[in-house]
Amino acid sequence: MKKRRLGKSGIVVSEISMGTMTFGSSCDEKTAFRILDRAYEAGIDFYDTAEIYPVPPDARYVHETERIFGKWLKTRSRDSVIIATKFCGPGHGWFVPPVRNGKTAIDRHNIMTAIEGSLQRLGTDYVDLYQTHWPDHDFGYEETLSALTELVDEGKVRVIGSSNETSWGLTKSLWTADIKNLVRYETVQNNFSILNRRFEHELAQVCRQEKVSLLPYSPIAGGVLSGKYNAEKIPENARFTKYMQAGDRQRKMTHRFVNDKTLAATAKLVEIAREAEISPVTMAVAWSKQHDYVASTIIGANTVEQLEESLLADEMELSTEILKKIDEVSAEIMYPMG
Repeated sequence: MKKRRLGKSGIVVSEISMGTMTFGSSCDEKTAFRILDRAYEAGIDFYDTAEIYPVPPDARYVHETERIFGKWLKTRSRDSVIIATKFCGPGHGWFVPPVRNGKTAIDRHNIMTAIEGSLQRLGTDYVDLYQTHWPDHDFGYEETLSALTELVDEGKVRVIGSSNETSWGLTKSLWTADIKNLVRYETVQNNFSILNRRFEHELAQVCRQEKVSLLPYSPIAGGVLSGKYNAEKIPENARFTKYMQAGDRQRKMTHRFVNDKTLAATAKLVEIAREAEISPVTMAVAWSKQHDYVASTIIGANTVEQLEESLLADEMELSTEILKKIDEVSAEIMYPMG
């Protein structure tokens, strides 16, 4: 599998990475091990997790993903894998995470507490990439970056990144790092897929100009781009089928991913994939990889069979004709996810 650099750092990773956010809830430990083994065998050396996983976040099984991954890690050489994890953003806004009694923040206290928990669950003395899970634009960046710089200096973290960040936030963080002589975000992990192309407008320019790498998550739009939600009967165990019966936050997320515009766009994209004789999942992952500012596309799976479809994107390069057809769908049905 081809390798790409994380930002300006010395770390290079496989251009497809393994997401783990369902391990411990919709995906049990035994299945997670099979998925991780197959990903490793396929050449994936980059694995993404978070202290709050699995999703949807729930106090009953929070931290399970890191624990499961840490148990699997014992079967491999630590130096053979690149591990990314995240600490929670502020708990006083749109979402209260089920960790530290919801009193989370991106201050020094929470960062130092979070890293110790993650290291213990992962069974390692360092993580390769440590990320803010979501930002707090009212808090500023100096304390956050200062704490993360401490962790880099101590050897507990190699490089740092952000997630769910905006153009202003990423630019402000880089400016703060420059003037305060602090470590900088080398990566940004944001939602990016054929159904959600907003990253291309402003954040893409920041990444190109500042040499920050995008780590796209949800390249198949939470499973929507597989076409399964276009069927007459929605699969019973599908992610958004479950979310429709969950809390208000999950229902709102479901409507963003599964609505008239996303389903109409998906129908057209599935037809493009059919004509090209490839899986729509494979096409979506391959499309994500074909952006110069992308370091590694994060895929997810609840079964090995689902993983295989994404792995077929390895070494695949979509033709100019296919890319043009995809662009035509995006122009016809603009911003289907809002």
